[in-house]
Amino acid sequence: MKYLLGYDIGSSSIKASLLNIETGRCVASVTSPKKEMEITALQPDWAEQRPERWWQEVVNATLQLRADHDFDTALIAGIGITYQMHGLVLVDKDGEVLRPAIIWCDSRAVDYGNQAFQDLGQEYCLHNFLNSPGNFTASKLKWVRENEPDIYERIHKIQLPGDYIAFKLTNQLQTTISGLSEGVFWNFKQQAIAQELLDYYGISSALLPDVVDTFSVQGHLTPEAAQELGLTAGTPISYRAGDQPNNAFSLNVLQAGEIAATAGTSGVVYGINETMTSDSRSRVNSFVHVNSTPEQPKNGVLMCMNGTGILNSWLRKVLGDISYEDMNQLAAQAPIGSDGLTFLPFGNGAERILENRQLEAELRGLNFNQHGRVHVARAAQEGIVFALNYGVDIMRESGVQVRKVRAGNANMFLSPIFREAFVNSAGVELELLNTDAAQGAARGAGVGAGIYASTNEAFNGLERILTLEPTAELQEQYQAAYTRWQSILNQIVPLPTTPRHVIQHAF
Repeated sequence: MKYLLGYDIGSSSIKASLLNIETGRCVASVTSPKKEMEITALQPDWAEQRPERWWQEVVNATLQLRADHDFDTALIAGIGITYQMHGLVLVDKDGEVLRPAIIWCDSRAVDYGNQAFQDLGQEYCLHNFLNSPGNFTASKLKWVRENEPDIYERIHKIQLPGDYIAFKLTNQLQTTISGLSEGVFWNFKQQAIAQELLDYYGISSALLPDVVDTFSVQGHLTPEAAQELGLTAGTPISYRAGDQPNNAFSLNVLQAGEIAATAGTSGVVYGINETMTSDSRSRVNSFVHVNSTPEQPKNGVLMCMNGTGILNSWLRKVLGDISYEDMNQLAAQAPIGSDGLTFLPFGNGAERILENRQLEAELRGLNFNQHGRVHVARAAQEGIVFALNYGVDIMRESGVQVRKVRAGNANMFLSPIFREAFVNSAGVELELLNTDAAQGAARGAGVGAGIYASTNEAFNGLERILTLEPTAELQEQYQAAYTRWQSILNQIVPLPTTPRHVIQHAF
């Protein structure tokens, strides 16, 4: 019996999953730590984590995996990595981390990205990068250059979070084209490094790591890493991808028109597109998908909403540190629409769907004589769903067909209330599959190591466990609640006077 090992490097925790190659089934899975990892905010709208903590939790998860499931580590045929996107890790010539990672929900670089969007030209950026430089990794690096010049001068290479973990495993400094695109380091038109943006920011391309294919043997487990993890030296590391492209891959979402969703710390709807399109105001973003090739390019159109699971986590603590299952039971006791109580689930950094505005979370319509814990619990879940639906509406305006959505049976999709609200407010069919991000990374490792002859073979063992469709009665009730939610948002973020439209680029 041979195995594949997948690591999911999240901002809340690290997950390790062991997959049986023959059956395609997950035989063991571990999450570490048991409570969410801390996100440090030294100033408002900052968000940092120590990459060394990620590595330590990778070690902890691996050791626990071995303790829980007795297996021969020499039978692991490949290791895959998926990771929180857009983070910035800086290392010196010795591979030592120079400062805490500036992670995905950190908003300090918004002004730099917005200025670049204006100075380089909106049409130019959307035509070449398919995105505004916004708050992405390149803009975060510009912030370091301007505000921490001593650290900047010591940078040998920059890395994304998954690149750092791969480096700890292999001692190789590398990234992927998909990774470069998620940092807005990639020019889609030229199929090359976005040199124009780097020049504008005064950043040398020498700081970027070497590029490897997403599905490929990218290095082998070093003796030092193997000893620390309790694994076998020489095991190939054969896949890496950002969390949302990987989530789509884990759900077998690889072709144009297919849609994936996830609702962890952030909430994402991710659709595959074979045309070079961009939203005129960069509220949804396009990145190179994991199975894209120069001959057959495929992009993932990503709608991200920051305040998803983090709101649910915050509320759980406020309600007395109860379980998520108890919260779901509370929410089920309130009616659809929470008797007029409305939650705006923002307050976790700049929201792309709101054009990088940084809003605070709000609870509207609270009546002390009417509302209790059950209403707050339901309003929070509905507010998250409505914010996702707001982004789905933007995706539809951008030409992405959203009719059927696949998601893993994990995180907020475990909540019956969340699923019902999502299906009926967005008007989509939902398929839940027996997978998660770490399993997807393991399957990707099988493709990259040549264990599977094609991506189709990688999905042996992937099964649909639930299908949910909207109903007319529930749609009407949820639509009324969504309309109220949207009207409140529009009071804070007025509707634009210019029409929303999609830009299609013929390369």
